[in-house]
Amino acid sequence: MTTLTNETSETNGSNGSNGSKRAKGTKGTEGAPTAKGAPGKRRDTGLLPIATPARTRAAVRELARPHRLLALGGFGTLIVATAVGLLLQPLLGRIVDLATGRGGADAITVVVALLVAVAVVQGVLTGVGLSRIARLGETVLAGLRERVVERALGLPLERVERAGSGDLTVRVTGDVSLVANAVRSALPELARSVVAIALTLGALALLDWRFLLAALLAVPVQAYTARWYLRGAVPLYAEQRVVTGSLQQQLLATIGGATTVRALRLERAHSERVTARSGAAVDVTMRGVRLVLSFYCRLHVAEFIGLAAVIGAGYWLVRDGSASLGTATAAALYFHSLFGPVNAALVLLDDAQKATAGLARLVGVADLPLPEEPERPAVPRDASVTVTGLGHSYQEGHPVLRDIDLTLRPGERVALVGASGAGKTTLAKLVAGIHRPGTGTVRIGGADLADLGPAAVRRAVALVTQETHVFAGPLAEDLRLARPGASVAELREALARVDALTWAEALPDGLDTVVGDGGHRLTSSQTQSLALARLVLADPPVAILDEATAEAGSTGARALEKAAAHAVDGRTALIVAHRLTQAATADRVVVLDAGRIVETGTHDELRAAGGRYASLWEAWAGTRGSVR
Repeated sequence: MTTLTNETSETNGSNGSNGSKRAKGTKGTEGAPTAKGAPGKRRDTGLLPIATPARTRAAVRELARPHRLLALGGFGTLIVATAVGLLLQPLLGRIVDLATGRGGADAITVVVALLVAVAVVQGVLTGVGLSRIARLGETVLAGLRERVVERALGLPLERVERAGSGDLTVRVTGDVSLVANAVRSALPELARSVVAIALTLGALALLDWRFLLAALLAVPVQAYTARWYLRGAVPLYAEQRVVTGSLQQQLLATIGGATTVRALRLERAHSERVTARSGAAVDVTMRGVRLVLSFYCRLHVAEFIGLAAVIGAGYWLVRDGSASLGTATAAALYFHSLFGPVNAALVLLDDAQKATAGLARLVGVADLPLPEEPERPAVPRDASVTVTGLGHSYQEGHPVLRDIDLTLRPGERVALVGASGAGKTTLAKLVAGIHRPGTGTVRIGGADLADLGPAAVRRAVALVTQETHVFAGPLAEDLRLARPGASVAELREALARVDALTWAEALPDGLDTVVGDGGHRLTSSQTQSLALARLVLADPPVAILDEATAEAGSTGARALEKAAAHAVDGRTALIVAHRLTQAATADRVVVLDAGRIVETGTHDELRAAGGRYASLWEAWAGTRGSVR
């Protein structure tokens, strides 16, 4: 099934999420955490899975493995740069010894020249090392991002609808940005800090092992602080990402359905939901702020303990004659130089935990299995559509469709008619392969959709809905999404078939005009014409139009209906009729009511029968005067 527009949902289905069982994730993934983030306790939220910590680490290793040389080069350069930088403290200590021993100016000048040389060499090597590590992180992130996008585009739309568009949106935008920022800033700095800490401790031991022991007195406090922080931060930031996704989903539902919300006078209820979810987001954020403030306080205590111990050890060793004043000065400077790396490493745990939470959500999507193709896909014998015993429910015990039997002959144009909530969109999505039937079968050319496989269904069936997305870029490239490599002549032919060539050529740069976000704004009628032109280029044998001309309103509606008729000419077409003029021109009309087919026949036959369709027609035509 090729979807040429964004999807809509049946009113009764509530986005297809209520009451749906969450699909099982792949090995190493879990559901979203509970509101309290309690370890090991999960509830069915319907959200996409989140990878376990072990699986997240394994995924990063898999992505980084092909770039081992780049990693070794980056970390190796940082080690050399840090080792060179450790010469600064002994050189400063040497200046102290020369000053206290009344050394000559020439000797001090030599030491100062060495200090300058060390600073220059360290700066150059550090820049090279950090750039290589940043490149490693960006390369790994690019691989993960591509894999996430591939999975997101390949996921069954039923799965996306059940999770809610807000969850997937936050993952491919907010979570990707979070991980990207960590890769660009936190990862290089963390790598440099870890190397600096290890080598500085080694340098303290070389000065005198007692200096190292004094410095290590700060480690228990720092270790306890880090462990305490991680214990609270991991579930907290995971919960924060879930709460943000929930808020995003509610905002999308409220703003996107603003017209319906106002019509049903649900403003108060939706405002309360937004307020409640916003309050939950604020609560989680403030808990994070309090956690970070306590974290910093404990770090300062560790710094005081360590520095006091090193200065005390230096005083004792100098008085005892075991070390010179310059050596004690170098030791104190070494420990003071640890403030930056240690604090940076521990503080970066904050960014690391946020990024890890986002990374786990991305890996959860990247690990989702794509729909399996059958070993021997069936081949449709023709463009017929056969629906037998079809039933579907979004909530158990609340069927949307019941016992639907329907056959569309090759090339036949059938209009679906019924009141809102009758099940028209659900039937269209079942035929398009978006939803799997609860009961019964859907066959294209005599082959069950499951036997055809997702790829064959996409080639055989195209769905056009009333919500069309215009991709940012030249109009020609937007059209080529339906047929990559299409020539300009083919694009012009498709536009001409749906009566859109005139306005397309009248754009500022013709087919090269940039449309979509930041580009030329298309009208509703032009946007729908674009979707119909994509349908012509995709050239599927079966086309489904789900109220594809509804967004045009009254202005241009007749022209769009004519364009839609041209687009489906020669194809088997199932049309969810927004305007009954579409039903009047169809080969056959099928009337749905409460999830059942109650009438079927031509427009004239059903009008003469005086049943449900005749009542709908008279009510619709009566509001339009002379329409008969």
